[in-house]
Amino acid sequence: MAGPERRSDHGVYSIAVAAELTGIEPHTLRAYERGGLLTPARSDGGVRRYSDDDLARLQRITALAAVGLNIAGIRHVLDLEAENNQLRADFDRLRDARDED
Repeated sequence: MAGPERRSDHGVYSIAVAAELTGIEPHTLRAYERGGLLTPARSDGGVRRYSDDDLARLQRITALAAVGLNIAGIRHVLDLEAENNQLRADFDRLRDARDED
């Protein structure tokens, strides 16, 4: 969905604001980006811009780090969760198509 109905993926927060909102230090945010855990949008000038979706992802990253996972482990869990979500969406789509027949 695009436009005003879907703004949670629009990067609006600077790294300082994202750090304040999440309680994660800016250097840690940069490390998470280097580790491939998230990719904030960039302004025309190259400034990081975090979205509400990024902030939610950072909450999940924080929870996984709190149980002792390192960046590689967190990335693996996030990848598996994304794959699982895609499989569920595919399953639902196929079930709905079957039920329409």
